Amino acid sequence: MSQKLLIIGGSPCSGKSTAAERIAQEYGAYYFKVDDHLDELIKQASDNGSTACKAIQHMSPEEIWMRDPKIQCKEEFKIYREIAPFVFEKLNALDAEFIITEGAAYTPEVMRTYAADRYITLVPSPDFQVSHYREREWVPYVLEGCSDKEKAFDNWMKRDMLFAQQIQTECAASGIPCKVNDGSESVELICQWAKKALHMMNTK
Repeated sequence: MSQKLLIIGGSPCSGKSTAAERIAQEYGAYYFKVDDHLDELIKQASDNGSTACKAIQHMSPEEIWMRDPKIQCKEEFKIYREIAPFVFEKLNALDAEFIITEGAAYTPEVMRTYAADRYITLVPSPDFQVSHYREREWVPYVLEGCSDKEKAFDNWMKRDMLFAQQIQTECAASGIPCKVNDGSESVELICQWAKKALHMMNTK
């Protein structure tokens, strides 16, 4: 079955999920969120011999979050490379003609290997990222077991800032639409930009 596949990649806490879900509802598309399947995807890659996915499965929160953010960021990109075949395997298996999917897993590097009808990215500004992560109720559970939770959180934020910077750099080099969400625009305006960038609107 021929599929129309629109992808929103970028960095965590940028509004990807909100934009993708709203656009999917508006256009009657199937919405696929990579993060909903992340544990399963990492296990699949690990079982297939992927080293980064295998390593992260056996690490404690202390071992994960107390490391240098640069090491964490490099690992994150490697994990997304390793799970990519299984992400697209799931997409290809969906009984849907029109799919909108989002996730940080869709990096520019990954998308050089896998095709989509249209690919755009969203990244948060550092201040917007930190403020919104602090509002998320599940964050303390992710850091449970860390000896210094504030340091672990700071490392996490720095990792994601480095991730966003690399996404912006790669998008600029490849001509991929990339928007920085600094919280100054409404959800409606972010969605409008996404629809234009995905060629779903005729307005310029």
